[in-house]
Amino acid sequence: MPKRKSYSGAFKAQVAIEMLKGQRTSNEIGAAYSIHPVQAAQWKKQAIQALPGVFEDRRHREDHRAEVEREELFAEIGRLRMQLEWLKKKSGITPVGSA
Repeated sequence: MPKRKSYSGAFKAQVAIEMLKGQRTSNEIGAAYSIHPVQAAQWKKQAIQALPGVFEDRRHREDHRAEVEREELFAEIGRLRMQLEWLKKKSGITPVGSA
């Protein structure tokens, strides 16, 4: 079984740019770069989908990242509290001020 060929990101970008220019058909581009025309069309589609993220405001991405991290930390706190309560219950330790 032949090994699958892998291409660098720069190569894929170059092919996608050629596709986006629209000056040649996908068959012509495929022949020029020795790839299947469908592969070139897929890279073009991926480039189009990724473009909005390139122009996204950095502050927005950082705010989103901070929010995700905050949610993960709150979830971890919740898990740790549940584990602590379970351990207290299993060990027979009662909280101070109760009973």
